[in-house]
Amino acid sequence: MVTGKKMKILVTGGAGFIGSHIVDLLIEKGFEVVVVDNLSTGKITNVNNKAKFYKLDILSKELEEIFRKENFSAVIHHAASISVRKSFQEPLFYANNNILGTINLLECCRKFNVKRIIYAGSCSRFGNPVNLPCKETDNINPTSPYALSKYVTEEYIKLYNSLYGIKYTILVYSNVYGERQNSLGEAGVISIFINNLIIKKQPEIFGDGNQSRDFIYVKDVAQANYLSLINDKSKNKTYNIGSGKEISINQLFENLKRIISSEILPLYKPGIREVKKIFLSYKLAEQELNWSPSTDLDEGLRKTIDYYKEYNMKI
Repeated sequence: MVTGKKMKILVTGGAGFIGSHIVDLLIEKGFEVVVVDNLSTGKITNVNNKAKFYKLDILSKELEEIFRKENFSAVIHHAASISVRKSFQEPLFYANNNILGTINLLECCRKFNVKRIIYAGSCSRFGNPVNLPCKETDNINPTSPYALSKYVTEEYIKLYNSLYGIKYTILVYSNVYGERQNSLGEAGVISIFINNLIIKKQPEIFGDGNQSRDFIYVKDVAQANYLSLINDKSKNKTYNIGSGKEISINQLFENLKRIISSEILPLYKPGIREVKKIFLSYKLAEQELNWSPSTDLDEGLRKTIDYYKEYNMKI
C-alpha cells in the first residue's frame, strides 16, 4: 500500500469527464496531482483548483520538460480520442492521438524513471463478444479504428513493462456515464438523451434500440483508479471495470423518461455499425482490488440528471 502524501501523480486528460473525477478523488485522498490536457474536449472548469495544470498535447515534445520538472511517482493515462463513429472517418487521427501519443508518454516515463502507469482501456477491445459477460481473458477482436488504437496502446504499455520495467494496470471500462459527461464516446447516449428530454426535443435511437450496453458510474471508475494506485496486487494486471449488467438502449430511454417524467417518444433512425450486446464481469477487480460498483443505474442517472438541470448543461 502507498499513501497519497508521498506521491505526485500525473493525470493525462485530467480536464475531461472521467479524468477530472479521478483528479478530485486523488486530491481528496492527499495526493499531489498534475494535469496535462490539450482542452480539445476537456474543460478548464473541470480541473480541481488544487491541481497543477498544463495545457499541452501528449504528442508534444514539451511533455519531457514537464516530466523533468515535476518528478512524478506514477501516471494515470486518460488522454485519448474516444468517438467510435468518428474513428471510421479519421483512422489516422485516432492512431496518431491514441497510439503515438501514448508512446510519447511512455518514452517520458522511461527517460525520467517513472515506474508506474494506470491506463484507461476500453471494452471495445472485445468487439462482438461470443461469451457474456466478458472476462479479461476473453478473445480480443477490435471492430473499429478506435478500438484497435486503444488495444494497440495496451500492447505498447506491456512492451515497455517487459523492456524497461514500467509497471502497469489496465482498467477496461464499460460505458462510463455521470456528471461532466459530454456527447462523445459510447456512453454519450445518456447525456444526449437527458439533454433532449429536458429541452423537450425528440431523441434519436439508431436501429431497433435492442442493442445493449453496460453502464458504469464515473465516481465508481475513479475509485477503481485510486484502488489500483494504492494496491500492489494491481501491478501488471488487467481488470474489467463495469456494472456486470446489460441494459438495452430502449430500456435506458424508458428509465430516463420515468425519472424526468417525460412523455416524449424517440425517433428511430437506420442502424449503424456497432456492437450488438456487451457487458463485463468485474469479479477479478472485486477479488484483487476490493472494488465493486457502489452506484446502481437509477441512482447514477438521477445524479447525472440533477447535474444537467443545475448547470443548465447543453450538448
